[in-house]
Amino acid sequence: MLSSPSTEQLARQPHFSPGTRIDLERPAHCCSNCTLNRVCLPRHVAARDMALLDRLSLGNRRVRRDVALYRSGDAFAGLYAVRSGSFKSMGISHGGISKVTGFHLPGDLVGAEGIQGEHYHYTVVALEDSEVCRVGYDRLMSSMSSVPGLQTGLLQMMSADISRDQGLMLLLGAMSAEQRVVTFLLSLSRRYTALHYAPGRFVLRMTRADIGSYLGLSLETISRTFTRLARDGLLSVNQRDIVLKDAEGLKARIDCW
Repeated sequence: MLSSPSTEQLARQPHFSPGTRIDLERPAHCCSNCTLNRVCLPRHVAARDMALLDRLSLGNRRVRRDVALYRSGDAFAGLYAVRSGSFKSMGISHGGISKVTGFHLPGDLVGAEGIQGEHYHYTVVALEDSEVCRVGYDRLMSSMSSVPGLQTGLLQMMSADISRDQGLMLLLGAMSAEQRVVTFLLSLSRRYTALHYAPGRFVLRMTRADIGSYLGLSLETISRTFTRLARDGLLSVNQRDIVLKDAEGLKARIDCW
């Protein structure tokens, strides 16, 4: 069980105020009863083995908007499965420049980079009031032999996440600004579809500046591109509400990729 964060520790969180806090960990929810168990747990795990995974959870934790779940350099405390809400991960260059390296939705696992070196290499911040389930790494490793399919499925999940993020970043390096934005929106749509959300309508929890940092574009370029795509009838934008009005038209803008 993690100890309660001190006022001094909380003051290190972004946008700290007296009312901003990370809630104490609550009693663990059972993986077998979780509505996301087929999203964040490997599909290779048989239903009869699901109860065996209940021991993996070390407790649920609420994280307020703009508060860090963990910071770069913090000691590795396990993996985190996003139960609700969303997060962004950020890295710091040698020059001290912060860059968004990914966005995490319900069912995603974060913190795997902390396995190497036993400390986290990124800072992960909640984009909205969110909740995570802390997964004990030692418990996870010890369960590999007793739960068939867990190791294979977990490695495939991590591989898919790496392929998605690295593949996107490789493509972005040769794309125009518009193609980068369209690719990002379509990728986000596919991820929401996997969560059984409406694929053509969603709320951008991240700011335009966050998107620009992730895509390597300026805030002004992101805003201009959204305006142009809306003017062309491909999508509608109302602050952070996005409606993909013509998915095929958007795909045509990046058909060479």
